Amino acid sequence: MRVTRISTAAAALAAWIASASASAAVDCPEPDKALGVSRVLEIDTSGGPMFGSATKREKEPDFLAEGEVVLTFDDGPVPWVTKPILDTLVQFCTKATFFSVGDMALSYPDMTKEVLARGHTVGTHTWSHPNNLRRLDLDKAKDEIERGFAAVALAAGTDIAPFFRFPGLNDSDELLSYLQSRSIASFTVDVISNDSYIGSAKGIADRTLKQTIARKGGILLFHDLKRPTAKALPAILAGLKAHGFKVVHLRAKNPVVPIATLDAELQPILAKAAARNLVPFYGPTPGPRTADGQDPAVSELAPPARTRLTDPMPAGGQQASSEPLRRRPANVRNRRHRRPHRIAPAA
Repeated sequence: MRVTRISTAAAALAAWIASASASAAVDCPEPDKALGVSRVLEIDTSGGPMFGSATKREKEPDFLAEGEVVLTFDDGPVPWVTKPILDTLVQFCTKATFFSVGDMALSYPDMTKEVLARGHTVGTHTWSHPNNLRRLDLDKAKDEIERGFAAVALAAGTDIAPFFRFPGLNDSDELLSYLQSRSIASFTVDVISNDSYIGSAKGIADRTLKQTIARKGGILLFHDLKRPTAKALPAILAGLKAHGFKVVHLRAKNPVVPIATLDAELQPILAKAAARNLVPFYGPTPGPRTADGQDPAVSELAPPARTRLTDPMPAGGQQASSEPLRRRPANVRNRRHRRPHRIAPAA
């Protein structure tokens, strides 16, 4: 059933894109601003790798060279923030990875589709963003992970990446072992914009550039839930370009395979979404390009599996309980789970 739904939705999306205005340009609209994508990193997630420095767990070696950055956004999508972020990324001809929250994606499925249609990578950030999965019952924590992937894939109507970020960056060996059993990669961060606490666009831009320059690159963390982040992004990308930083775009070798039985529970939520129409997007899905308009080099990464527990979790990802968690309101202005994390900047 799930395969039929995805293939049908994907075909419809492809037909819709193909019928869009043929006169629209895929090339960078403002070449002088172009930050571009210096290379694409295709990750084989079958070993359940973990990337980024902000963790006490065993992680993979840094896949970035000096002067390289990865742009990532958590917590969305919300149209009034995600859309201007997407527009800014177009202006600078660059790509990012979005770690979407499941109930947000189902609330704004059109925005989820547009993120993908603009050539970005979409992973997940749980179903309802509990700030510390380690404090939940293990079955509930696993349900948060699985329900998040199922919801975002359902909202997207097509495949998404097996990329996951822990809310609050609160990981555990038990949950990392579970992700490994599901061939899902986990991403922490290297540079934290602190946009959850800084209310001014200038403050966010200044901090991000200072931290990135000091570290000489890394995985950058933003939130497409914060209006100041959208306002700060042009200055951040211009600053990265001025200091010679190069953007690396992440993509997965294979898509995630959500637990199919969750679709039946999530479909009614999707049906109630206020806006389900496809948003206008002009032209074919744009692939990544370098700053001078060329196809970027593609490198591959396939880290081996790690032994995180002496008694690892069984493979297959079956949940002990399918009881859904209580869904929080979609009005993000009143979202109680949105208590942001405060973490010391990566060294």
